[in-house]
Amino acid sequence: MHSNVALALDVGGTKFAAGLVTDDGNVVAMKQVPTPQTSRSDELFATLLGLANDVLGSNSEVAVCGVGCGGPMTRNGEAVSPLNIPAWREFPLRDRLREGLGMGVCIDNDAKALALGEAWFGAGRNLSNFLAMVVSTGIGGGLFVDGRLLDGGAGNAGHIGHVIVEPEGADCACGSQGCLEAEASGPSIGRRLGADPSTADVHEKRRAGMLVGRAVASAVNLLDLEHVLIGGSVALGFGDEFFAAANMELLDRCRLDFSRGVRISPVGLGTEAPLVGAAAVGFRSLGIDARARSI
Repeated sequence: MHSNVALALDVGGTKFAAGLVTDDGNVVAMKQVPTPQTSRSDELFATLLGLANDVLGSNSEVAVCGVGCGGPMTRNGEAVSPLNIPAWREFPLRDRLREGLGMGVCIDNDAKALALGEAWFGAGRNLSNFLAMVVSTGIGGGLFVDGRLLDGGAGNAGHIGHVIVEPEGADCACGSQGCLEAEASGPSIGRRLGADPSTADVHEKRRAGMLVGRAVASAVNLLDLEHVLIGGSVALGFGDEFFAAANMELLDRCRLDFSRGVRISPVGLGTEAPLVGAAAVGFRSLGIDARARSI
């Protein structure tokens, strides 16, 4: 039986989502709104805080607020600079939320949060070494290696969206060229099509999957991973064509004994993965470890 509830916030370039999540991984309330298209940082924050308070209501059981936010960011989300939210550059999200909500707040990269949620409650529960990815408005990753979530020097480990997959490819918001995010994210696909990414044909779905598989192969060969889990609106929306192409590319490029046979599959938590992951970030700050509890 669960004993704690977290307020979970998922902060992305297309939408803000908020939910109440129990410490056994169940989403018991959820609401989302489009991310305001504004250059005013305070307008963005007011929308997020209003959404959080709407979901929170008069609930007195909430123990902590956990946040998954696009990166990069400084450690613990003290200052966030999501590439797909230009109005926030070094925005003090953690302190502003603490002040606005009156509770403890813990922030991590949204894809790292996804990895933690999958490790605790999803398809990563029995894995010690895996990559979890978001392929959506942006592309990010979280690495679970030797049974623990990798943070890196500034807390941004796993940023696979900025692995180069097309050296002469499209310009990326990070300042580089040919990054996976510049080639296979929702906005990049939309720019190439001149239409909403949801209208993509089979060729475009397979191209996105192939490029993701190319980036994943480098990570698998580098880190000796067992499996790769992918969520996000592009990956899940493109479905079987995307995943088949990604696995075909992975099969072609992972030829070492330890990397041959690694597979890519959808996240186990489906569309709830971002909120469950954000909640896991919050619970972890309280010393709760659902993965250890389930062993």
